[in-house]
Amino acid sequence: MSAIQTTRSEEVHPDVLLVERARGGDVEAFEQLVKQYDRRIFRIAQHITQNREDAEDVVQDAFLKAYEKLEQFQGNSKFYTWLVRIAVNESLMRLRKRRTGRMVSIDEDIETEEGSMPRDLAEWRPDPEMMYGQSELAEILRKTVQGLPPGFRVVFVLRDVEGLSTEETAEALGLSVPAVKSRLLRARLQLRERLSRYFRKKDGDGGK
Repeated sequence: MSAIQTTRSEEVHPDVLLVERARGGDVEAFEQLVKQYDRRIFRIAQHITQNREDAEDVVQDAFLKAYEKLEQFQGNSKFYTWLVRIAVNESLMRLRKRRTGRMVSIDEDIETEEGSMPRDLAEWRPDPEMMYGQSELAEILRKTVQGLPPGFRVVFVLRDVEGLSTEETAEALGLSVPAVKSRLLRARLQLRERLSRYFRKKDGDGGK
């Protein structure tokens, strides 16, 4: 009987077989997992570290650590979710090394107030007039996301950029589901405010 169990057979993820083969010494099986996820892990690492070289190192270190710790993967979550948690930890370690004497963690985020927030802002989307140039907007969004505090940025990237579910994001970051929802909401609010300021400034400059 496989060490990896699921409650219903139809829920078995294709990665499970690759993990089992890799555990048995099949290097090609693990290489397949690397090919499936290396670009996504790189994107996450680059969002967190904001440095391409650091992100490349994180990808290598995360996959190496995952390979070394395959026996610790119990199959209670997707392999990708488990891998994301390793990559996030490696990325935060890189930030710690860069910011000497200053700890950086998933909890380093909050200089905003925990007041009540309008429900209609929870599902933020760009206003139609902001969609005039997709490439320009994408660059603006990228820079704005980089400006978020680490704890907000990681949650936003995993949830809204990479498309993990709230539950998967919580598991990958070792947070509760309510904590993920709270940080995601506040990240969206901060993005909305920062983008609004940008476009107000742009409109003001254009009117001169």
